[in-house]
Amino acid sequence: MRVLVVEDDPDLNQQLCEALEEAGYVVDKAFDGEEGHFLGDTEPYDAVVLDIGLPIKDGISILEDWRREGRAMPVLLLTARDRWSDKVQGIDAGADDYVAKPFHMEEVLARLRALVRRAAGHASNAIEIGPLRLDIGASKVTLDGSSIKLTSHEYRLLSYMMHHNGKVISRTELTEHLYDQDFDRDSNTIEVFVGRLRKKLPDGLIETVRGLGYKLSAE
Repeated sequence: MRVLVVEDDPDLNQQLCEALEEAGYVVDKAFDGEEGHFLGDTEPYDAVVLDIGLPIKDGISILEDWRREGRAMPVLLLTARDRWSDKVQGIDAGADDYVAKPFHMEEVLARLRALVRRAAGHASNAIEIGPLRLDIGASKVTLDGSSIKLTSHEYRLLSYMMHHNGKVISRTELTEHLYDQDFDRDSNTIEVFVGRLRKKLPDGLIETVRGLGYKLSAE
């Protein structure tokens, strides 16, 4: 999953990015409202962590613009603990959830996991497709109850496909959601990782839809 972090404090921005990357996310970052708004408006993020108090353009204005422009990705707002009005304003502007500063990083990760899975239509923290089970909180995939050894790229690819099971996903979409903005994107790498996954999964679980992409389904 690909996440945007918009936070002007360099140390906190770095801490958030490191925690998210360690949890398996691909992360882009911005340090001011102008850059954050641009990235959120032009890149396909699965979620955004957005601070309210940003230079150049504040988080509430960014959020209002995104929603007005039809950008529907889940947004986790970072607010000041003693400013309840910011929380109300943020929710009214289109935020999906908020965390008050100072916060525990585990809370941010838990809330982000919930936003991503709900956006994909999953109520539970576990996604099951036939014999395949994804434990989102533990970043673990099992097949018939046994763990599957996956590289970080294989896990990201399979996790994205399991979040969107039954949907035909193009190579372009997979590339956009699995790599950050600075990566030299080549859709051929997706074919390589799909091939590796097929060797670890039951036959037919990942279907190639000619001319369109791939579909993960137990049917």
